[in-house]
Amino acid sequence: MSETNSSNMSSHPAFELLRTQKIDSLKVEIQEYVHLQTGAKHLHLAADNDENVFLVGLKTVPQDNTGVAHILEHTALCGSERFPVRDPFFMMIRRSLNTFMNAFTSSDWTAYPFASKNRKDFDNLLSVYLDSVFFSSLDPLDFAQEGHRLEFEEADNTESNLTYKGVVYNEMKGAMSSPVSQLWQTLTKYVFPTSTYHYNSGGEPEHITDLSYDDLIAFYRKHYHPSNAVFLTFGNIPAEQHHEKFEQLVLNRFDKQSEEVVVTDEKRYFSPVRVQESYPVNSADELQKKTHIVIGWLLGHSFNLEENLEAHLLSNVLFENSASPLQQALETTALGHAPSPLCGLEDSNREMTFVCGIEGGEVESTQAVEDLVNSVLEKVASEGVAKERLEAVLHQLELSQREISGDHYPYGLQLILGALSPMIHGGDPVELLDLEPVLENLRKKIEDPEYIKGLVRRLLLENPHRVTLSLRPDASFEEQREKSLHAELAKIKAQLSDDEKQHIVSQAKALADRQCQKDDETILPKVGIEDVPLALNFPESCQFSATPDIQTYSQGTNGLVYQQIIVDLPALTEEELQVLPIYTSCLSEMGAGSSSYLDIQNKQSEVTGGIAAYSSVKGQIGDEQKVSGYVIFSGKALSRNSDELSKLMQEIVLGVRFDESERLKELVSQIRAKKEQSVTSNGHGLAMGAATSLMSPVARLTFSLGGLQGIKHIKKLDDCLSNSEELAKLQSLLSSLHKKVSTSSRRFLVIAEPEKVNDAAEFTSKLWSSIESIDHQQFSLSPVREQVKQGWLTATQVNFCAKAYPTVAIEHEDSAALTVLGGFLRNGYLHRVIREQGGAYGGGAGQDSSIAAFRFFSYRDPRLEETLTDFDRSLEWMLTEEHEPSALEEAVLGVVSQIDKPKSPAGEAKSDYHSELFGRTAAQRAGFRQRVLSVTLEDLKRVAKQYFNPEQASVAVVTSPANKDVIESLGLEVNEL
Repeated sequence: MSETNSSNMSSHPAFELLRTQKIDSLKVEIQEYVHLQTGAKHLHLAADNDENVFLVGLKTVPQDNTGVAHILEHTALCGSERFPVRDPFFMMIRRSLNTFMNAFTSSDWTAYPFASKNRKDFDNLLSVYLDSVFFSSLDPLDFAQEGHRLEFEEADNTESNLTYKGVVYNEMKGAMSSPVSQLWQTLTKYVFPTSTYHYNSGGEPEHITDLSYDDLIAFYRKHYHPSNAVFLTFGNIPAEQHHEKFEQLVLNRFDKQSEEVVVTDEKRYFSPVRVQESYPVNSADELQKKTHIVIGWLLGHSFNLEENLEAHLLSNVLFENSASPLQQALETTALGHAPSPLCGLEDSNREMTFVCGIEGGEVESTQAVEDLVNSVLEKVASEGVAKERLEAVLHQLELSQREISGDHYPYGLQLILGALSPMIHGGDPVELLDLEPVLENLRKKIEDPEYIKGLVRRLLLENPHRVTLSLRPDASFEEQREKSLHAELAKIKAQLSDDEKQHIVSQAKALADRQCQKDDETILPKVGIEDVPLALNFPESCQFSATPDIQTYSQGTNGLVYQQIIVDLPALTEEELQVLPIYTSCLSEMGAGSSSYLDIQNKQSEVTGGIAAYSSVKGQIGDEQKVSGYVIFSGKALSRNSDELSKLMQEIVLGVRFDESERLKELVSQIRAKKEQSVTSNGHGLAMGAATSLMSPVARLTFSLGGLQGIKHIKKLDDCLSNSEELAKLQSLLSSLHKKVSTSSRRFLVIAEPEKVNDAAEFTSKLWSSIESIDHQQFSLSPVREQVKQGWLTATQVNFCAKAYPTVAIEHEDSAALTVLGGFLRNGYLHRVIREQGGAYGGGAGQDSSIAAFRFFSYRDPRLEETLTDFDRSLEWMLTEEHEPSALEEAVLGVVSQIDKPKSPAGEAKSDYHSELFGRTAAQRAGFRQRVLSVTLEDLKRVAKQYFNPEQASVAVVTSPANKDVIESLGLEVNEL
């Protein structure tokens, strides 16, 4: 770490350099600036990385539940001063080679980030983003589309019923269908009784309809100003060049804002609060053991680094793994099914919140849960925690600081998001990014055995700002909510004058006309096929000379080593196959050899960044009906712990035991809870999985193990494990499965820094050299290619629709055209009719060559039958309309940008290795990319005509029980989740 005096640095004249600081562990130099005229802050993370990232963040402080900040985030992206087109954000997605584009609304900030490896593309996106944020058009019709509006159910019939529409309205109906989302919003409502966090910044559906257009404009004028903004950048573009753009495009038109936007501290409780509220479930059958009981404490400022790290230390001590005292107590208690998904520390707000509790309990157990938590905290406060456990927690913090991630978000964006919160709240972002000095200070503090005891007392036991919430199930909740909504709409309609009715009709027509208008896209900047790199770059691998079964990759992993053991999946019985996901989920969570599961948890924490297992089954590149499969054991560690990681992985892989019966029951309950929570956030994925469930052997397996059928199975299994015979049967199945897997043929993957990779591979080679394997009968699945028509009922306020058609595997000459067709249909038709006109949060289509299927989907959709019809109409549109070559280019760019999307150094190596494992060689991947670049409009029309026979369509929807009659009328088989 080094710091440079700002007087020695040059910068753009409109900006003052405040300081620079190198952080070696992150491989960045941080440069902090302020814009002299407006006070806007800029934090630049200079790095030798061509994936440049930009984010502008604004402090947004809602004072109600109307979702004003969220609706503004959507509406701001619907046109601006320089780019007065209706939908510049989505239009730029398809005119770009971006590696990331989005916008976020958090509790007290709104952010607009993007990333690109192409400099021309970066500048294009920067110009559109800056204009959208600071000079947004905010058309009233866009507010009606994105926020909320009234329409008659029959467009021209003013005697028909009224309904609410709007993208955010439906998005939040979907988001707030999740019990966990309701739990968090309800808890924060009470933990923060007076500040902005009291409100749902995304918007409560019942309150979104209270927001007026004038409210939106007033909020924009107050909050979307450079004086209230922070700019963050990452990559190899110099800060001065960013400043030139910021100044030229935005900042020279503003002066300093007179009124500062303030996030106030919360008023403190002087004694704990206990509250009870309800959430909806499908039926009275679901009332038993469905209550969430959580306790939340308000802690100190998140931007005070010492307070932040102390809170993280305490949270990790109590919750890091199953050997941690509070995690262990909540996992093993009979008061609930599993620890609450809210357990842990939330530090993104101005003030931190610590939460613990259980799900799957009863309201009557609230006091018992409080007593259990307090007893654990009292024990820690009086007895302390073993020093090696504290060292293990600091080891995890060090590892997370060092790891170069970026397989989900770009690495630079992850760093930027870490710095954003302290910049918004008035803290020091540089200090928060450079954890090394603070970690060193904490290492000294934990030498004092009284330190952790004092933390527990000060932050939790003696902290009166505590809320205990019981969120119980209510089978009549949804019915009452629907009655209230219908009564409200009926009352509004009864009070409408003829002129007001006509205004609703006129607005609906004006919006429909606006949605169908053809904008002049040429005013938007773009990249073209000519800007696409000619070839893909693939990481280089080597076979370790001593052991051909070991493949190594030398990658810049910043001091980490990644190891995998890849085992050939042997032939399994149907029963063994059904418990495969339980086996992989539980493998690193059980005891092994002479070590208990608690011992294994502690060992993992002390020397690794985690060990996990998963199965991977894929069809051949030329035939989706022929499959191969593997079980992968994966781990990571700091290089100094590489040998210990190898030994621990071997201990688990060879010696895992399933005889800890209570532990196994706990884990199954936790798996069930996570699966049930996934439904409303991944309803579209589950619907597509159901629609394609008989398209190929892999699709059928995925549906039965991890899809909707898999969720039903894990619920049934969890319910029967109280029977000792059923539990013994599961233990026997897992043991027989493990015996096959642990003795099956294996190979190894090692990824590390160039100077470390051979040492790691050599140790692995010696460790496994004497361990023999058996050539088991090869894993296979029966061929399948059938139609599906299913409707799945669950507690949701919105729908998830899917339709699928059988197509071809990836090596077929038509796979590239089908892949491009998905983006073409989304860009040109589905986005408009499903999202903008239909009001769904999202919708689209895509080719899945791994299962040889083409899938349509909608996400958080208020419609059902109409959406399924729109899927068909998109194909008619493709075949009957004349299309512009530019539309093809945009669809091709979208596919190529996904193919070329960078990963972390370790992620690139893993992806390359596993692609090769399944026959997707570098040559095959490069060839497919080239075929995508060569797709023509004639190809799209040809495959659209050839592969989409309505008689072969499979359909699946996830919807509410209220739509049971609808799905029956569509000829769908009814299933209850």
